[in-house]
Amino acid sequence: MADLGDPKLIPVVIGSGQINDRPATGADGLDSLGLMIAASRAAGEDASGGILNRTDWLGVVNQISFPQLTGTLIEGISDALSINPSFARETPSPTGDSPILLINQAANAIGEGKAQIALIVGAEALRTAGMRLAEAAAAGTDKTGPYPTRAPATLEPRHLYGLNTPTDVYPLFENAARSAFGQSLEQAQSETGQIWSGMSKVAANTHSAWIQNEKSESEIVKATAQNRPIAFPYTKFQVANAAVNQGAAVIVTSLAIAREAGIPDAHIIYVGKGAAAHEDDDPLQRPDFASSASMETSLVNALKLNNITAEVIDHLELYSCFPIVPKMARRVIGVDADRQMTMFGGLTFGGGPIGNYMTHAAACMTDALRQSGTNGLLFANGGYATHNHTILLTKTPQPAGTFPQNFDFQTQADEARGAVPEMLAEHTGPAKIETYTVLFSRDGKPKQGVVIAQTSVGKRTIATVPADDHTAIAKLLGGDSDLIGAAGHSKTLDGRNVWSFD
Repeated sequence: MADLGDPKLIPVVIGSGQINDRPATGADGLDSLGLMIAASRAAGEDASGGILNRTDWLGVVNQISFPQLTGTLIEGISDALSINPSFARETPSPTGDSPILLINQAANAIGEGKAQIALIVGAEALRTAGMRLAEAAAAGTDKTGPYPTRAPATLEPRHLYGLNTPTDVYPLFENAARSAFGQSLEQAQSETGQIWSGMSKVAANTHSAWIQNEKSESEIVKATAQNRPIAFPYTKFQVANAAVNQGAAVIVTSLAIAREAGIPDAHIIYVGKGAAAHEDDDPLQRPDFASSASMETSLVNALKLNNITAEVIDHLELYSCFPIVPKMARRVIGVDADRQMTMFGGLTFGGGPIGNYMTHAAACMTDALRQSGTNGLLFANGGYATHNHTILLTKTPQPAGTFPQNFDFQTQADEARGAVPEMLAEHTGPAKIETYTVLFSRDGKPKQGVVIAQTSVGKRTIATVPADDHTAIAKLLGGDSDLIGAAGHSKTLDGRNVWSFD
């Protein structure tokens, strides 16, 4: 092997651990902290050599299932594992890019000589939380349950129109992109089915996946009693599955410590360079809904920094909370729809533990590279297609001096992004559709349509389509690509805009 320089400054992944908890009752189920501890121990066993006990850098992905644990996770993990890290941080929120951000930060710390052994860990126990809440309700216990409030601290215009969660918002990107990609609804759904069916196949053969049941393309895109519509055009099998109890952890250390511990070269995975950028936190503050300057900036720069192309990526993880994310990402890096895009199984089938999915993906990527291939690309996305962070894991030795590296490419993303139209909270007059969706109740019936439109002077507005406007709802559900740019009117009634077609 060529001289790589000081091995104490070369970050490598040497341990991975994952856990699924399937309790019979809420009382039996682990909470988020318990899952994090179990996953950390599993990663320590994988690394061997007492590495875990020597952790001096701790990165924890925040969680939502047990809000009372937020702010206590570092102490809880440290006490349980008998570690005393000199540096520890809990991410402010559980966004999907958090695990990759922490891996990149850990690699920087090792490259600077500021850390020796880093543990990155996270978990969610929404299955336990939900069971405990249901059991308390059945017992007549006065308990609100462990779930956090979903009411935002500050209301944005979108909240008045039912766009409260990612499930409500991501279809806006899907419908806009379908038109931009030149696809019919049938073609777009076929692409979704192909990608998601492929992910279900991976999950069916991954021991750490939550749903190990392969689905056909038709089963994924066709609305049925088992696959109810959520928000047009997405059905249950096309959205992230958060009702899981899952934890994952990875251990990053220096090449010097890995060698001292006697870890075989085949089990040592080098950390490559990463690139990050983000959009505005408000998902309606975008120049358009069919592309993302920050996504493209993150992916393109990660490839450039590591001097690779899509052709030499052996293993790939494209974040998959909703189909539009890997659809956009694959077009940026140039891979076909039939390409395997996950190592874990995607957030529908592998599992969707809120912000910690990519720790599972990194653990699976580590395991895969130990078996075959050279390069594994991890693309993470968080928020409302907001936060993007891409990084390489590789069997190619990375020389000392690779880290620390500046992974912040925000300035470049901002320069590439177009102007954002001004949002009008109230608008009465003509407008043309930018994008839209229809939100459904649990019984499969439309609750309302939502239209994002531009006025004749290029400003943006948002409007509702009432569920009893059956003609307009049917038009939205028809999926005609000509709806993007279709003319209509919004009219402000009682503080909300109502949409009607010309």
